[in-house]
Amino acid sequence: MSGRLEILRDYFPTAIYNGNELIFISEDSLVKLTEHFRGDLNEKDRVSIIRVRLHARNEHGEFEMYHYEDFQLKDVRDQAGEIEKFIQHAVGRNLKE
Repeated sequence: MSGRLEILRDYFPTAIYNGNELIFISEDSLVKLTEHFRGDLNEKDRVSIIRVRLHARNEHGEFEMYHYEDFQLKDVRDQAGEIEKFIQHAVGRNLKE
């Protein structure tokens, strides 16, 4: 598991980890968090980016991605807080319940 996703997994205890991403799922929405890196291969110069992908059910009942947003805050607590606010506004529910 990547370092930033591991920390976010602790921050969002209702998330499901499938080996590659953190997933929040409800009857109407699906949210996936993945980690990407920008910068050199040198670990101290790499910048961790968390991509949040939002999905909603389409007319066939399948989840379809409709928006994504990248979060590139250095402090993981700030990043987790901003991700939480973004998802809450997008899907209209609290992720920690």
